[in-house]
Order: sequence, then C-alpha cells, then structure tokens
Amino acid sequence: MAVREITKGIYAVGALDWERRLFDELIPLPYGTSYNAYLVKGSEKTVLLDTVDPTKGQELRDHLRALNVDKIDYIVAHHGEQDHSGTIPQILELYPEALVLTNEKCSVILQDLLHIPAAKLRVVQEEETISLGEKTLKFIFTPWVHWPETMVTYLPEDKILFSCDFFSSHLATGELFASNQSNTYSAAKRFFSEIMMPFRAAIRNNLKRLENLEIKMIAPSHGPVYDNPAIILEAYREWSDEAGVKNEAVIIYVSMHGSTEKMVRVLTDALFKRGVGVKPFRLTVTDTGELAVALVDAATLVVASPAVLGGAHPQVAYAAMLAAALRPRVKFGAIIGSYGWGSKMVEQLGGLIGGLKAELLEPVVAKGYPREEHLAALDTLAARIDQSHKDLGIQ
Repeated sequence: MAVREITKGIYAVGALDWERRLFDELIPLPYGTSYNAYLVKGSEKTVLLDTVDPTKGQELRDHLRALNVDKIDYIVAHHGEQDHSGTIPQILELYPEALVLTNEKCSVILQDLLHIPAAKLRVVQEEETISLGEKTLKFIFTPWVHWPETMVTYLPEDKILFSCDFFSSHLATGELFASNQSNTYSAAKRFFSEIMMPFRAAIRNNLKRLENLEIKMIAPSHGPVYDNPAIILEAYREWSDEAGVKNEAVIIYVSMHGSTEKMVRVLTDALFKRGVGVKPFRLTVTDTGELAVALVDAATLVVASPAVLGGAHPQVAYAAMLAAALRPRVKFGAIIGSYGWGSKMVEQLGGLIGGLKAELLEPVVAKGYPREEHLAALDTLAARIDQSHKDLGIQ
C-alpha cells in the first residue's frame, strides 16, 4: 500500500494484508485485512498513531522513509494487541527519541507483551490534550472495545477520530475512503459480530462519550477511512441496541445420517410459513464469520444435533460454545436433534448456551428417524417461536 494523504498533514502509512485468511487462529478473513497506522505532522511535533502487525513492519518503515520522516516525537498506542502495537519496538529503534503515549492499563500490557521499557512510555490521562503545533491530540478512553485498555484520539482542528478497533472492518482494499468501497458496511458488520458483539453495553456507553464531538472522518485501525461517519455511527447504535433484534431464527446443525437434517428442514419450512426469517447453517461447511453476522439480528437460536457417544456432535458443541462467547441479543433458544441408543445432549447443549440469557423453549428430540409426532412437535415449536416474537413486538 502506497502512502496516502487523508487531509493536509495527515497520512495513512499502514499496510495491506491481501493474503491473510485467519485472525487469532480463529476468525476467517475472506477479504484479507489492513493494519492502519497514521502519521500526523504538526508545525512543531510529529506523531505516529498506532503501528502495524510485525509481519508488515518493513512496509511501515518504507512508508515513513518515503515521507522523509527524520523524527517522530510520539507514538500513540491505542490498544496493546500486537496487530497495532507489535512494530512499536522497531519504530523506537528507528526513532529512538520517540515516546509512546498510552494509558496506564495499556502501558502495562505493552511492557508485558513487547517488553517496551517503562522509560519509553508516557501515560496520558482521560481527555488530556497534547499540542503538535497547529494540531492537537485529545485522548478519550473507550474501554472494552474490545480490550479493557482501548482508547481513541481526536484531532479537533481536522475533526478526525482515530478509533483503533472501534468501527473497524477486516478488509484489504486499494480504496482509502469507505464511500468508494461497496462492501465496507458488510465487512464492518462482520467485524462487529466476531469481535465487538459481546461488548454491547460498553459500546453504547462509549458512543455516548463521542456524541459531543464534531466528527468529519473516522480513521479506524482496520479497513477504509469513513468519510461519511454517520453511516457507521448509526450502524453501531443499531447493532448494540438490546431491543434491536429482528423476526429471524438462526439454526445451527450437523446431521450424520439424515435424521437431524430432516428435522431442520421441517422446522425451517414451518417457520417460513409463519413469516419468520430463517438462516440455517450446516456447520460442516459454514464460515463461522457468516454465522456470527447472522446472530447479530436473530431473535432465536436453534441448536440441532445428532448424538455422538451420548453427547452432542463436537462441531455443534463448539458452535454453541462460540455463540455463547459472542453473547448475541437472542431472546429465545431451542434444542432439537436425534439419537440412536441414548443421549444427554439436551442437558449438555443447554449448559453451553445457558449464558445467553435467552428463554429456552421445549426441546424436540427423536430416537432414530423422526416420526409424525416429532414433526408435529416441530410445527408446535415453530408456532411457539412465532408467537414469542410477536409477544415481544419483534417484527
């Protein structure tokens, strides 16, 4: 990625990672990602806001050299995770006079993860300002988006918010601005679902903290710069609103010999007939990121499994555990499935999704291939889901 000027004196100097397909050995990256770093040249001082993943350190150094940066006064570390902070030691070697500006919690993390000497760290306070000359850095603490130490930086003169992971999207693109990139919204929703969804309460609080700022651009740590920030701000308000679920059900399932698949198809049809949107995910072929996105809006989660050695299929158990960790807004949960000689999967899966704070509806479990009474029970379950949505006013 070439150096690009966002506005006068402010440059995008990060790196694109077109080939990366997995993040944290967990999150699929169908569109690659970017590691955004920004250079702000003031009349008196120069600051680098975040760095890049260590695998792309050379690109960052090349970009700084291309701008003839002979001195960096400050490096702002918004967040200690290595895709943002991992190249700080390299930059300190190149610019030994630089100080790392961060908050108290992040300073500890940087020392633990990267062994940055305490003498190179300067702790900033909430809403502290630092002058660069004609430009000013204002630090705003935004904890739990998505680590406890995260913060953002606001430049009042240019009305730019450097938001780190807040409002990010895993998206490698040659476009600098989101308005020129057609799938930024969907990539941002995927990022929210995979990383931010468990922290909705913190997000709502942090959105309130930004309300008094006049923001013309949001420059996140992954993905394009938002030149129309109202779009992503409104999206985050919608996605984090506890009452914002839709008349949709997500069904996650595995079927080994067709019994559970039959039950899923019957339930899917019964829900469709009642006007409930359904998104079934066969876990043996599912992109977990797409599943996470579907969970953002769903009012109901149905977990469907065959029995394996008396318990749930391991892939269903994993998906149920992942759903519980993501803590979506689902209001209702249900368990369906089949078994051959015995099963405790209802109890097992109920325990795994119990942390969702969703009302668990009556399970439907068949011994062997489902009979007419099981199909009738699935129709009853569909009616219960439909009515439960209506009772909460979910449209």
